Amino acid sequence: MDMHSILNQLKHQRDSISAALAALEGTKTGNGRRHSRYKSNAIKPKRTLNAAARKRISEAAKARWAKAKKAGRNRL
Repeated sequence: MDMHSILNQLKHQRDSISAALAALEGTKTGNGRRHSRYKSNAIKPKRTLNAAARKRISEAAKARWAKAKKAGRNRL
């Protein structure tokens, strides 16, 4: 057997073993990487800001824009 055929056989065995491991671990991919079993798109509670926090953010943004405008820039 030449080196090329040996490498192909070893790659085939590697892929078979990876697929078997993935099946045992419960993942859907057989490329040897581990994937989380938990949903990454889990519903998260919506984050809201109170009025005081919104006002602070607004004032800070207005101050940044005023500083930029005073410096003669039209971008931050």
